[in-house]
Amino acid sequence: MHIRDWPADERPREKLLARGVGALSDAELLAIFLGSGLRGRDAVTTARELLQGHGPLRALLERPPAQLAKLPGLGPARACLLAAALELGHRHLSAELERGAALTDPQAAGRYFAQRLRGLEHEVFAVLFLDTRHRALAFEELFRGTIDGAEVHPREVVRRALAHNAAAVIVGHNHPSGNPEPSAADRAVTARLKQALALVDLRLLDHFVIADGPPVSLAARGWV
Repeated sequence: MHIRDWPADERPREKLLARGVGALSDAELLAIFLGSGLRGRDAVTTARELLQGHGPLRALLERPPAQLAKLPGLGPARACLLAAALELGHRHLSAELERGAALTDPQAAGRYFAQRLRGLEHEVFAVLFLDTRHRALAFEELFRGTIDGAEVHPREVVRRALAHNAAAVIVGHNHPSGNPEPSAADRAVTARLKQALALVDLRLLDHFVIADGPPVSLAARGWV
């Protein structure tokens, strides 16, 4: 049965319009981009098979467009469409911190770090520099490590913060292993950074760990 023959409230597009984008499954969202499925299959079935064979969704979308284009049911045009949609989402998240408004939602910073750091093969430590009104000034990847860790130098974080004339910073790093739990080393680095920044009247607002699942805030756990 073709999707157009499904009940109206089960078709992905109609369902999205009636109930919102959050009501759709990963396969239904992907099916909207596919438009049609492989021969003998509808778009939702094709999307499910893509996710089963090459997913989950994050792993699928993190593939380079050239690799996506080779997967069954995609091809160059659909691969470009998916890559462009993902980049639009990234830029939308970036705009939350770049439109000049004060950062009032701490989770927005966590989402931004996740967008920039999730999926990297090696550990990367990055810093978001903020002004006195907590508006974003700059984002920099300061330290890169192996798959096991990155060596962080608080003095360099302080130096870059002063160069940007920042008043506060939010830091974050990824765990390529996928385990989001902050390590003892993560907590120790956070303490050293907080102490070093305080010496020049700079505030450390949060430290995010990016892995599988939502970003983990060390501030929310009382460790900042």
